[in-house]
Amino acid sequence: MDELIQNKLLVEPVKKLIWKLGLPMIISMVLQALYNVVDSIFVTNMEQTGTLANEALTYAFPIQILMIAIGVGTGVGINALLSKSLGENNKEKVNKVAGNGIFLCLVIYLFFLVFGLFLSRWFISLFTKNDEIIKMGANYLTICCSLSLGSIGFTVYERFLQATGNSLYSTIAQLSGAAINIVFDYIFIYPLNMGVEGAAYATVFGQFVSLIIAMLFHYLRNKDINGNLKYIKPSWHIIKGIYKIGLSAILMQGLLSVMMAGMNAILGLANVDTTILVGAFGIYYKIQQVALFSCFGLSNTIITILSFNYGLNDIIRSKESIKYGIIDTLIVSIIITILFEIIARPLAKLFALSNSSTVELIDVCTKAVRIASIGYVFMGFNVALQGVFQALRYSFKPLFTALLRLVVFVFPIAYFFTLSSNVMNLIWWTFPIAEILTAIVSMFLLKDVMKKCINN
Repeated sequence: MDELIQNKLLVEPVKKLIWKLGLPMIISMVLQALYNVVDSIFVTNMEQTGTLANEALTYAFPIQILMIAIGVGTGVGINALLSKSLGENNKEKVNKVAGNGIFLCLVIYLFFLVFGLFLSRWFISLFTKNDEIIKMGANYLTICCSLSLGSIGFTVYERFLQATGNSLYSTIAQLSGAAINIVFDYIFIYPLNMGVEGAAYATVFGQFVSLIIAMLFHYLRNKDINGNLKYIKPSWHIIKGIYKIGLSAILMQGLLSVMMAGMNAILGLANVDTTILVGAFGIYYKIQQVALFSCFGLSNTIITILSFNYGLNDIIRSKESIKYGIIDTLIVSIIITILFEIIARPLAKLFALSNSSTVELIDVCTKAVRIASIGYVFMGFNVALQGVFQALRYSFKPLFTALLRLVVFVFPIAYFFTLSSNVMNLIWWTFPIAEILTAIVSMFLLKDVMKKCINN
C-alpha cells in the first residue's frame, strides 16, 4: 500500500474517508451493472421478438454474474497482495503478483471459452423448452463467454491501477467501454439487424475497449509494476495467497448467480405466462444491480478502512468505520429506494419504447421495482455487515448471511408464491421479506462480533 493511501487510512476522518475511497468503487461497480441493463433495454425494444429476447437474456444472466464474481473475487485477492507488497517495497513480489494475475486471467478466460463453445445451449435449455428462446439465449451466451477476455482482463488491470493509486485511469477506461457498448448496441441491433447477437458483440466490444485503455494506462503510466512477460509464470504460493483473500468474495457474489438460476427455474413453475414473469424478473434484477453494486462498493470500502484500523488495534477508528460504514450504506440505499419508487414506471418503459405488445411487461416490471425496492434499506444493511465481518477476519459469517438473503430465504418463499394465482403481484415480496429476515439474523451476529472484537 503506498504511503499516501496509508497516511489517509491513519489520520483522515473516517466519515470523510469512506466517501473519498467509496465513491470511485461505487462508480466502477455501477458501470459494470449498466452493461447488462443497456443490453436488455435495446434487446427488449426489438420489434416482434423483443419479449422473447429479453427472456433469453434473463436465462443467460446467471453465467454473466458468475463471470463477474470470479473476476472481481480474483481481483480483490490481487489488489490485497499488490497493496501489501507495495507497502513492503518488495518490487520482485509486486511483479510476480501482477504476472500471476495475468496468468489467472487467461485461465479463467479459457474456462468460460470452453463453457461458451460447448455448454451454452445446454444451460439455456435447463429453463425453457422454447426453441427460439434457447437459440437466442445460447447465441448470446456463446458470444459473451467465448469473447470474455475483455471483461476478465479488465478486472485484473483495473486492480493493478487501483492498487498503485491510479483508480481514475480505471474509471476512465470503464466509462469509455460503457459508452462504446451503448453506441454499438444501437448500431448492431437496429441498423444492422443483428438481434441478440448484436447485443452480445456490442457488450464484448465495449469490454475490450475498457481492457485496451486500462492496459495502455498501466504500461505507459504505471511505473510501480514491471510488465516483463517473464513474470507471467504461475507461482502456486502466490495463487494460493490471492484466493485465500479473494475466495470469499467469489463465493458471496457467486451466490447471485445461484439465486438467478434458481429463480429462473422456480418462476418457470408458475401457472402464468413465463415470458412476462421471467422477463419482468430479468429486467427488475438488472435494474436492482445498480442498488446492489452501490452497496457492494461501500462494503469494499468498509473492508479496506476497517481491516487497516483493526489491524493496528485502533478501537476508536474501528468503531467509527463500522458506524459510518453502515450509516452511509443505509443513506445510499434510502436514496436509491426513493428514486426507484418515483421513477419505477419510466424505468420500466425504457424496456418497451418501440414494442406495444409489452404493455403487460411494463406493468409487471413497474410493480416489481416498487415492491422489491422496499427491501433495499435492509439489503444495504446486510451487505454492509458482510463487509464488517470480512474486515474483522470472519470467513463464515459473511458467507452465511449471503446464503440467507440469496438462497435459504428466497427459494422457499418464491416457490410458495408461485403456487398462488396472484403470483404476478406476490412474487416480488420475496426479496424484501428475505432481506428483512436476514437483517434480523445479521443484527444478532453483529452484536456477538462487536462483543468479541471491538468492545472486548
